[in-house]
Amino acid sequence: MIKTIGHRGAAFLEPENTLKGFRKAIELGLDYVEFDVHRCKSGELVVIHDETVDRTTNGEGFVADLTLQQLKKLDAGKGETIPTLQEVIDVCKGKVKMQIELKEHGLEADTISLLMGNSVGDTLLISFLHECVKKAKEEAAAKNLKIKAGIIIAGNPLNADEMAKAAKADFVAANHFYVNERIVKQVKKAGLGITVWNCDNEHDIKRMLKLNVDMIASNRPDLLLKVLGR
Repeated sequence: MIKTIGHRGAAFLEPENTLKGFRKAIELGLDYVEFDVHRCKSGELVVIHDETVDRTTNGEGFVADLTLQQLKKLDAGKGETIPTLQEVIDVCKGKVKMQIELKEHGLEADTISLLMGNSVGDTLLISFLHECVKKAKEEAAAKNLKIKAGIIIAGNPLNADEMAKAAKADFVAANHFYVNERIVKQVKKAGLGITVWNCDNEHDIKRMLKLNVDMIASNRPDLLLKVLGR
C-alpha cells in the first residue's frame, strides 16, 4: 500500500513545520510527517525550512545567528513557535512516523543521537546534500540504528539510481513534475524505492498512483487521503 506523507506537517492546513501542523497530520491519520532541520546559534536542532526566519515567522535573520531563546520569541503562525527536533519527536513518537530533511552539513550525528535516545525507529532521513545522506547512513550503521535514507532530486537525471547507490541511499525522493515511467522503472530495478513531492491536486496524485510510486508527499494531506479513499 502506498504511504502518505504530510509535507512540513500539513502545510496548506496549518502553519508549516509547527507542532500544530504535526498534530493535524496525526489527526488525519497519515503514515509520515516530513519536516526540515537546521542548527541554531545555541546549538540545538530546530525545525524550520528556510535558512532564515523571515518567510515563516514575524522575525528576521538567519537561523544560525539566533539562539533558541531568540527563536522561541517568534510567531511561526497562529501563535506557534519554532519547535526543536526533540519537541517534534515528543509529539510524533508512537503516533506518526517521521521523514527528516537535513538542510545543512554537520547535522547527521546529532540527529542520529536524538533518534537513538528516544528509541525512534522507522524514521526516514532525506537531503538534497547527498553526502549528508551517506554520512547519516554510516553514522546509523555504526550505532546499530536501523534507518532508511533517500537522496532528494529536483529534476530527472539519467543516473538517479547510481546517485542513490553512491550515497548509500535506500530510495529516491523526486519532484513529481519530473517523474515518469522511465525513472520509476530505473529506480525500482535497482532495488530502490521512490517517493514523490509534492502532489497537491487530484490529477497529480492519480498520475503518481498509475506510475506505482511508493510514497506521496503533499501539502494537502486531506486531499491526498480523499483521493486514496482513506
